[in-house]
This record gives sequence, structure tokens and C-alpha cells, in this order.
Amino acid sequence: MTGELLYKSAIELRELVVSKAVSPVELLEHSLARRDEVDPALNCFVTRMDDSAFDYAKAAERAIMEGEEPGLLHGLPISIKDLIAVGGVRLTFGSKPMENNIAAVDAPSVRQARRQGAVVIGKSTTSEFGCKPVGDSLVSGITRNPWNLKKTPGGSSCGAVASVATGVTPFALGTDGGGSVRIPCSLTGLFGIKAHFGRVPIFPVSATPTLAHVGPIARTVRDAALLLSAVSEYDRRDPFAVAGEIPDFLGACDLPVQGMRIAWSPTLGYAEPLPEIVGICEKAVRVFEELGCIVDEVETVMDGDPSDMWMAEFYAGVGTRLKDVLTNSPDQLDPAVADVLDGALDQTLEEYYTQVFRRYEFRERLRQFLESYDLLVTPTLPVAAFDVGLNTPPELPGANIISWVAYTYPFNLTGNPGASLPVGFTGDGLPVGLQVISRAISEVDIFRAAAAFEAARPWADRIPPIV
Repeated sequence: MTGELLYKSAIELRELVVSKAVSPVELLEHSLARRDEVDPALNCFVTRMDDSAFDYAKAAERAIMEGEEPGLLHGLPISIKDLIAVGGVRLTFGSKPMENNIAAVDAPSVRQARRQGAVVIGKSTTSEFGCKPVGDSLVSGITRNPWNLKKTPGGSSCGAVASVATGVTPFALGTDGGGSVRIPCSLTGLFGIKAHFGRVPIFPVSATPTLAHVGPIARTVRDAALLLSAVSEYDRRDPFAVAGEIPDFLGACDLPVQGMRIAWSPTLGYAEPLPEIVGICEKAVRVFEELGCIVDEVETVMDGDPSDMWMAEFYAGVGTRLKDVLTNSPDQLDPAVADVLDGALDQTLEEYYTQVFRRYEFRERLRQFLESYDLLVTPTLPVAAFDVGLNTPPELPGANIISWVAYTYPFNLTGNPGASLPVGFTGDGLPVGLQVISRAISEVDIFRAAAAFEAARPWADRIPPIV
């Protein structure tokens, strides 16, 4: 692939398209060439959409040549995670029973991205129904980390991060029901954000409707801000959709951060991170102090690990969606997924609603905590990437399929905006992320802080070693 376009930001590429220096068709050709170069090693895509991509690229080119007003994403290639509907295209959810399922309509995020001129090149891989925070499924096999092909890129937005990290597209749309944007971004050196719950509408209804988010994955903070701006349009089909004016996410990237109050919590009160991870994140937190932020270390933010609350909600939803398969042909499911779904469906109605009301109390405690702070920052994960084929990191014996991602799922329970930004590398050369949580409906605070950090400690020039 021609080096002059590889790893340019989405904002740079849009400027080239709008100025007619590069045509959308040429940009698509470069994107597909890069995909064909790296995908045999990484396995990022479960469904390719080359023909329709060329149709959209040609339409974007015509619009430019005819002087039409360009969209925010005009002519930019993008991938869509295979938990998000693209009308007329396979929507497998990473699940064998759904392998030949065809989506009837575009999801709101896809519709908005296309309205703003984006060119969808394919559906990226995911673990089954997003149930595992690692990158494999019975439908697509194993997706690998471009920083080390023996390691997982994390999940469940595994294909999205692997392809963005290697320059196939400048950004992608993933989903986050318990950390599935933030987790893989942390493990692959990318910026990813789930906006406030409902900011990006979801339709058709998710299997986990009170937890699911759609979010941007990008190599730079401003590229994520651009994509989030394009897909945040209110949609009546989602009863949780946030109405009202869309904040100026790009503009927020230029706001000052001096005086922001930040709570830094290495463990939230219960997580067990590796010392190397904490050390890297602590150095990043010092950068915020250098930028003029006021940082308090707060060891205990939560009374305990809320994983049981999250599992009761998430796995009960997916288990109900797959109940017939669990009953009649469980061999079609990932064994690790089948195990947790069985357990979730065993809970009584009283047990389930006990967890629901605990969740409301949990959300209120976090709201009160954030009354004193603009942001809460933590490690995104307690570990760096570990070997493919494993469901949990060997460094955390006793962790289950979800408890090892101890920092991310609490904020799906509360719905707060949350992001992961790259802050360094382990001694083995594996990326580490810092999680940034804001108050409700306050994504602009994340963007202003993340952009300031990126300016002070840029990361986009760090390229994975994959050829």
C-alpha cells in the first residue's frame, strides 16, 4: 500500500478528499489493498463488502466533483463490528446459529455514518454475542494482536481494533456492553470511547439493551470525536436514545484542562492489577498534573466488585436470546459462553430483580462520588495482552470469563461515558491503556483531557510490527 496514505488520520484523509487531492475510490482501493495485506495474519473481517463499498465510494466522488456539501466522514473507509446491523448483509453476532442471518435494515449508527459519506468496507470479527473479552468465535476463528501475533487483541471488538491498528481504516465502529471498545483498545494501543448510554442509538434491539453502547475506535482522539459526532443523531426507535443538541466533541479537544479535578484510583477498591500496569498508569496520571489538573489518589471508589450485577443482566439477556439453542443444540455455542449463559438463566425472578435494584443504588453512589471530580481515571485493564486461545489471563488465577476485566463493566452498569487512551508499553512491548470516566452526559470532559494528554504524549506514531 502506498506509504503516503497509510496511517494518515481520518481528519487528514477527509481534507485530501474534500480538496480533490485523493478520490474516495482511490482511498478505498488503498484501504482494501492494506486489508488484503494484513488480514491473512490477523483475521479481522468475517464479511467483506467490496462491491457495495465501491458503489458508495463512487457516489462520494460524484458528490465532490459536482460541488455538493461533503459530509463529516466523506469518502472515508470504515468497518462495522458484526454485532451492528448493516442492511442486506450478514449479521452473525459471532454465533454459529446466526451464521446465515441477514440484517433487514442499517443500524442508526451505520445509517448516520453513511449519510455523512462513510464507505463501509466490511463487518469486523467479534466473540459470540460479545460474551467474551477476547477475540475468537466459532464463526470466524481467532483474531490476533498486531503487536504480537501470539497474543489476543482483546474483545469483543477484536477485528475492529486489529484492523485500525494496522491502518486498514482510520477508524471503526465497535460495541461496548461491558468494556468491548475499551478493552481491545487498551490491548492494541488505540483510543476508544463509549459515550453516555443512549448517545449513539441502537436498533434493532440488542440482546443486552440496558448495557449496550456503540462507540468509535480510532488511532487519534480527534478521529474518534469526528466519528462520534457523525453517529450520535437521535433516533426514535431506541427508547433510551439521548435527545437534544449533540455536543461539539471536536471543539472539546481544544479546551483547556487546567484546574480539572481528577480522581486516580489504581484498583477501584477491589481490582488486582499487575504492578507494571499500575506503574505505567501512574506515570500517565502525573502528566495530567503537569498539565495543571488537580489529581487525588482514591483507593476505594466502590464497596466491592459489581461483576455479579453485570453478569446477572448481560448473560441473562444473551441467554434468553439463545435459550432454544442452549436447550436443543448447545454444541453450536462456544463452550465458555454456554457455561455462563446456563448459570445466568438459573437465577430466580427475585434474584434477578435484587440485582436490578442494587444496580440503581450502585449508579447513585458513583454519581455522588463524581460530584467532587470532573473525571475518574483507572487502568483500563489489570494486565496486558495474553496468549490467544485463552479466555482469562494466566497472571490472574481464579478470574472468570468476565471478572478479569475488572475496571470496565462497572461503567456499563452506570451508563457513564468512558474511554481508554494509550499511555505506554510493557517491557515486552505490549500496549497499556488508561481508562477515563466522566460524569453523566459529559463526554466533552473526556475529549478535552484525552486530547491534552495526546498532545503532551503523542502515540499515533507508534506502529505495530506486523508487516
